[in-house]
Amino acid sequence: MKFTLDRPGTLHVVRGYVPGQLRIGEREFGRSVIVSAQTLIEDWRPQHIGELTVADLEPVLALRPQVLLLGSGPRQVFPARDLLAQLYAARVGFEIMDTGAACRTYNVLVAEGRAVAAALIIG
Repeated sequence: MKFTLDRPGTLHVVRGYVPGQLRIGEREFGRSVIVSAQTLIEDWRPQHIGELTVADLEPVLALRPQVLLLGSGPRQVFPARDLLAQLYAARVGFEIMDTGAACRTYNVLVAEGRAVAAALIIG
């Protein structure tokens, strides 16, 4: 799937996603990432939603987003309850969706100037 939203070069925008590959700006990634308008964390450890741990959420929560989008891979899969509890305890708005939907939603929220971060499992 290709995305065409153009933004200034200082913002990280998702240009495309297919399972196993993600394009942010002009760079391609084959591993999971965390992205916000100003921050890009490459090689985020979990490669499948079942590998996600509470410790994996720390880098994205440190960005202090108003909204956190968790892309769970090619299909929407919810993480374990203890992980959901951690997100509730962080008092951050969050949505869990398949990674393609998370990419599209992220781009819309970034374009609106919202404080959004996306933790994208490429899987």
